[in-house]
Amino acid sequence: MLLYLVSCNNKSDNLVDFKYDPEVIPTMITDSAYQLLSDSGVTRYKISYDVWMIFDKAKEPFQYFPEGLFLERFTPDYTTEATVEADTAWYFDDKRLWKLRSNVHVENMQGEEFSSEELYWDMENGRVYSDTYIEIKRKDSQLKGYGFESNEQMTDYRIFRPHDGRLPFVDRPAVPSDSLNENAPDNISGPVIKGDQEAIILME
Repeated sequence: MLLYLVSCNNKSDNLVDFKYDPEVIPTMITDSAYQLLSDSGVTRYKISYDVWMIFDKAKEPFQYFPEGLFLERFTPDYTTEATVEADTAWYFDDKRLWKLRSNVHVENMQGEEFSSEELYWDMENGRVYSDTYIEIKRKDSQLKGYGFESNEQMTDYRIFRPHDGRLPFVDRPAVPSDSLNENAPDNISGPVIKGDQEAIILME
């Protein structure tokens, strides 16, 4: 009995006081895997990643991809209609909102390439947007500017503040920002140019 009590006391002395913070400690970590996501029973997305962290106990549940991801979006007949890659990504479950950051690159079915340092993808409302600098490479031209909005397929898009590099440009946010920027770009502070003008194209 004496040896048992001494043993129990030693174990108590070695315990570490641990406080669980669901905002910074994930409930699950997965390495080197991929997911297939469906919509109405049809596979629409494939997500590949090196590290996947789930914070489902956080106040606002989210998923975190610290080493980046590669995503493919499929048509109903399983043709790839867009690819997305980024160095870092977050997915906010309740809002169905993706936040992509650092070396964000998107390519649509037409072979058009979109590059930015930050991009938001609102799956709930079917739109992609950003208030940062973006470049769009097409077969016969290249578009540049600040403030961007598009449909999910990246085929119907516009730049709110075009910039071709020939004139001085003062960098200021194209839209008001908040913690997740989920309401952008409803209130635009600069002019919106549409049509076939040299600086900006609205794809119909």
